[in-house]
Amino acid sequence: MKTLIGKRQVILAALVLGLSVAVYLNWEYANINSGQLEPTGSLIESGRNYGEASYVDGEAQGADEGEAYFAQAKITRSQTRDAAREALMTLINDQSVPETQKALLTEKAADLAASVEVEGKIENLIKAKGFAECMVYYDTERVDVIVKTNGLLEDEVLQMRDIILKETNLPVENISIIEVN
Repeated sequence: MKTLIGKRQVILAALVLGLSVAVYLNWEYANINSGQLEPTGSLIESGRNYGEASYVDGEAQGADEGEAYFAQAKITRSQTRDAAREALMTLINDQSVPETQKALLTEKAADLAASVEVEGKIENLIKAKGFAECMVYYDTERVDVIVKTNGLLEDEVLQMRDIILKETNLPVENISIIEVN
């Protein structure tokens, strides 16, 4: 008797689960304290709009909580990526997957590796500017930067934005900078 659930279905389910977790985490990080965002005018008018930079009031967090946030976020990001990478590699190595699908999966694996590299480079460049902690979430459409600071200055935000623009081909409106204490 044939089993109804085969190897391919298990792998597909794992890939879907990994993707679902990534989408959920992206949604969660995008909505962090969304009620505390400050709408502002243009940079020239108010001196506060740094090209779609978002400010989050993180004063409720202590130093230990802020460090724990970044540590947990890095672990979660790493686990999600490892699961997605493993699922992609399993599907690529599966002999029953058609070559056309393998080519698409190989492209997705290359995109994932490129995203990891770009995120790491942006994080290191921002940390080199003097920030203690930084997390970058990058995909082909958007960059979200979460930075630990006691207050962002205009020139600091501009420096971060310039780093992101240099490393990616994204428009300024697709860059989000979130401040966490």
